[in-house]
Amino acid sequence: MERDLITEEGHSAISWSAILAGAAAALATSFVLLALATGFGLKLAQPWPVAGASTDGFNPTLGAILVTIQVLSAALGGYLAGRLRTKWVNVHDHEIHFRDTAHGLLVWAVSTVAGVLLAVTALAPAATHATIQAAAAAAVQIEPVQAAGLAAQASLFMGIGLLLSAFTAAVAAGLGGLRRDEMHTAYWATRPRAAVPPL
Repeated sequence: MERDLITEEGHSAISWSAILAGAAAALATSFVLLALATGFGLKLAQPWPVAGASTDGFNPTLGAILVTIQVLSAALGGYLAGRLRTKWVNVHDHEIHFRDTAHGLLVWAVSTVAGVLLAVTALAPAATHATIQAAAAAAVQIEPVQAAGLAAQASLFMGIGLLLSAFTAAVAAGLGGLRRDEMHTAYWATRPRAAVPPL
C-alpha cells in the first residue's frame, strides 16, 4: 500500500494528452460553428482584431453569437478532457475535482492560444492589399466616435466570451471527471470478485 502511494505521488497531476485532445476538439468545434454561422450570412471575421479587420459590421447579435460559439466549444473540449483523463487512485475526491477543473481551464488556455496563433499566422498574411484598402475605406465612412464605440463593444464581448468559456471549460471538465469516475465504479461493481487464494 505504501509503495502504491509513493508511486502515485511520483506521477504528474497533469494529463497533457487529455488536455491536448480537448483543446483540439474545442478549436475544431469553434471552426465548424464559425463556418456554419458564416454560411448563414453572418459577418464573423471583422470583429476580431486581425490585420486589416475593422469593427464596422459589429453589433450585439454578432457578439452574442461569438460568445455562444466560444462557450459551446469550450464545453465540449473541457468535457472530453475530463472523460479522457486516466483515473487517479489514492487521491481525495476534492483533489480529484480540483484537478479535473484545472484540466478544463488548461484546455481553454491551450485552445485560446492556439486559436490566436492560427489567426495571426493564417489570416493576417492572407489579407491582401485590396482587403486592407477596403477596410480602410469602410473605416473612413464611419465617424471616429462611432468606430471607437464599436471597437469597445467588440472588445467587451470578446472579454465576456473568454471569461465565460474559461469557466464553462472548467465546469465541463469537472462534470466529465465525475461521469468518468461513475462509469469506473459501475464497471468494477459488475465484475466478479476474484477468488481469495487459500492460506
